[in-house]
Amino acid sequence: MALTLMYITNNELVADIAQRAGVDRIWIDMEYIGKEERQAGMNTVKSHHTIDDIVRLRPIVKTSKLMVRVNPLHQATKDYCSSKEEIENTLTAGAEVIMLPMFRTRADAEKFVEIVDGRAKVQLLLETAEAAAKIKEICKVQGVDEIHIGLNDLHLAYGQKFMFQLLADGTVERLCKTIKENGIKYGFGGIARVGYGMLPAEYIMAEHYRLGSTAAILSRGFCDANLVEDPKTIEDIFLEGVKNIRLKEIEFLGYTEEQFKNNHAMVVEKVNQIVALKS
Repeated sequence: MALTLMYITNNELVADIAQRAGVDRIWIDMEYIGKEERQAGMNTVKSHHTIDDIVRLRPIVKTSKLMVRVNPLHQATKDYCSSKEEIENTLTAGAEVIMLPMFRTRADAEKFVEIVDGRAKVQLLLETAEAAAKIKEICKVQGVDEIHIGLNDLHLAYGQKFMFQLLADGTVERLCKTIKENGIKYGFGGIARVGYGMLPAEYIMAEHYRLGSTAAILSRGFCDANLVEDPKTIEDIFLEGVKNIRLKEIEFLGYTEEQFKNNHAMVVEKVNQIVALKS
């Protein structure tokens, strides 16, 4: 089964290019509460999209699914609405998949499922140490369609230097095993273009197949549309990039257990080299 590929953008042109290239989900990212503090000084995606972005993209996103990351569960303030109102507005605007970031407990997941109330697919973004520790009970929540393991914040929560340490040290494998046992779809992290990235995308993709993952984010290493001004260049990157990912996936379908084992050993080696350089 091919990976569900997700890409963050609120740009109509880029969204159209991505879906025509075969990206499965166009992702509006409204999360901003607490994000700057958590990821201060890091070169990470901080989009702060809005309901208006969902409304603008809704007529454009036709063959792909429109996905929205809302804020962590929160109460209303003088500056912003409550989670319930934010989620209601997101649904009204046309979101088909809604992601909850930074949840910590089973009660958080239950509350989110309750608010969504079956009106969109529910995806939990597992990126806190508390949620990882409680993964078995969280997986028992009825109404959770998918869990995505967010390596950026989770590796920070564990005090690690590089997000793919979680892939090398067995953390991702342990979480995937538990989620799989409960019959929930799961994915993790992001990938660049084939041949690109500090840890090249193809090594990570093979790990997705080894672990039974069904989804991956196309990272800025795949295409940072904020830096590429020429639409034709963006289109070329997406068309070629998605094609190469799909070709690699065909290759991984034929992998033996030994090949996956060797790839994992290479991931561990490369991650250790990267962490040593960061130390």
